[in-house]
Amino acid sequence: MLHIDIKKRLFGSEGEFTLRLKQDVNRGDFIVIMGESGSGKTTLLRIVAGLERAEGEIFVDEEVWLERRFSLPIQKRNVGFVFQDYALFDNMSVKENLLFVNPDDSLARRLMEMTGIAGLSSRNVRRLSGGQKQRVALARALMRRPKLLLMDEPFSALDPRMRKDLREKIRRLHAEFGTTTLMVSHDIIEAKHLADSVWFVDKKVEPVAPDSLEKLLYA
Repeated sequence: MLHIDIKKRLFGSEGEFTLRLKQDVNRGDFIVIMGESGSGKTTLLRIVAGLERAEGEIFVDEEVWLERRFSLPIQKRNVGFVFQDYALFDNMSVKENLLFVNPDDSLARRLMEMTGIAGLSSRNVRRLSGGQKQRVALARALMRRPKLLLMDEPFSALDPRMRKDLREKIRRLHAEFGTTTLMVSHDIIEAKHLADSVWFVDKKVEPVAPDSLEKLLYA
């Protein structure tokens, strides 16, 4: 169970506002976070990861990550984070990027097979395409077997065919590893394909059923 009850002051295009979220998430749920640019979607992921401070509380399986003045250090939060810019070590090979997180060779090989990058294991990540780098970033995020997988628009740089392929791999990995996933997206197709629930961010966070997205977005 993930429990989040936080608030944070932010500055948007219309000035200062307070982002608020109070939600409980069941273990293994896939949450897609949608909303306008500047509404606080990425900030929300960064707060959960411990990369930004906020007021309130975050509990994960009864472990305190945030409460009053206490904030669990980033390195002690069992989180896998897939950034928009991949954040890979470009002086390392694909496999070295994975093993840097966790020296479990069998897990690295398994994740490379599952994400379709096994044939690239010895290649330097500088020589990869955008889609290949995104798969490496996903595999690396799962090397910790995280309780929470956080993804910030993981399909943004991909063409439609690669987006579909990576969507299917993410859903399969999410189910097999039993992780709880929070993913920022602007794409209604991604949300309907992947999400158990959608959080629509507009200064406050409103849970929405995936099948109700068109009514909300195009009303």
